[in-house]
Amino acid sequence: MAISRRRLLTGGGALALTGGLAAACGSNTGRGGGGSKAALSQWYHQYGEPGTEQAVRRYAGAYKDADVRIQWRPGAYDQQVAAALLTDSGPDVFESDGPTLDQIRGGQVVDLTDLVAGVRADFHPAALAPKTYDGRVWAVPQVVDTQLLYYRKSLLEKAGVRPPRTLDELVDAAKRLTNSRTKGLFLGNDGGAGVLGGTPLYAAGLSLVTDDGRAGFDDPAAARTLGKIHRMYADKSLLLGAPADWSDPSALVQGLTAMQWSGLWALPQVRKALGDDFGVLPFPADGPSGKPAVPVGAFGSAVSTRSGRRDAAKAYVKWLWVDRTDYQEDFALSYGFHIPARLSLAAKAGRLKEGAAAEVVRFTADHGYAQPLLWTVASRTAYQDALSRIIKDGADPERELRGAVSTTEDELRRVRKKS
Repeated sequence: MAISRRRLLTGGGALALTGGLAAACGSNTGRGGGGSKAALSQWYHQYGEPGTEQAVRRYAGAYKDADVRIQWRPGAYDQQVAAALLTDSGPDVFESDGPTLDQIRGGQVVDLTDLVAGVRADFHPAALAPKTYDGRVWAVPQVVDTQLLYYRKSLLEKAGVRPPRTLDELVDAAKRLTNSRTKGLFLGNDGGAGVLGGTPLYAAGLSLVTDDGRAGFDDPAAARTLGKIHRMYADKSLLLGAPADWSDPSALVQGLTAMQWSGLWALPQVRKALGDDFGVLPFPADGPSGKPAVPVGAFGSAVSTRSGRRDAAKAYVKWLWVDRTDYQEDFALSYGFHIPARLSLAAKAGRLKEGAAAEVVRFTADHGYAQPLLWTVASRTAYQDALSRIIKDGADPERELRGAVSTTEDELRRVRKKS
């Protein structure tokens, strides 16, 4: 899946705006003409899961109150959307892993709070939170993706290692499971710098941004926790240079590693290859204030304020992502393996009721977190750069985090000034 839902969980994509993109997005909108029904253009990023495009076209075709034309958008989707929202010829309805704070404050997206009236509490809190600003909902979540720790039961049993429940246990287990044939843990070919993001911070009981809008990792616990990730790198317990990166479970399946951080989408492949010889866990807690951490990402359906058919666009979003729960479950589970954004659907979906899938649903509900809306590109870049230096170079965690905290506080002050 070269472009897929999983990119939500690696920090999204920085929004860049260029004249060329604006020009590209300003043509071929896919809006139809003629007839008495409203003509709506709906954009999706290009999924790599077979059948997804056909499914969303089928949903659109079943809607009777408007002529909905689907555009399947390959390439740099976030940048395309950012450019299109500044034109009158962009989409009416579009898929978004935001919207971003600038898009909300800039009046580029329509307030959709009324669409979820009566069912707002049924949406996964971690999926809805980044789409909520000033108490208003700016996109309706479509589906939930998450990451988790897979482990080979037989390899842990052979080594006398129990499934790790704390970060200290994970560090110890990775070392004990490493031998001449198998590494203890795979966090990606860069040692986890790219994929882990804020997950270790949440496992330490911290956050990226606090509820009152401050840097949430200005705490000695952050340095201690990230130092433990480096310890696994220094111990040579981490698999590096695997044929496929963290999002593909082949390293675990092929026995290159005893434990692997990957996504929920990999579960069917793991189960097919290993049968019952695997288990799943959240990222383990660290320290006295720690708790398990489960990163959550969710695309949502939003409406452009440039649309000349806002009411029709909102009605379609409500029909598809609020009313048609059958389509919502189909979208989540028939073409890939994801959790419906609605808690009630996740609870009753047959494929999520048993075994490892049911465990993932449970710990995602209990421990899921999403990147905060105030976590800007500049803050994320500063933190990711610091994390990479800590893990791979053994840089001093306290010094590196001071720089990332400073950048984050500057960004948060900038954001607050615009309030």
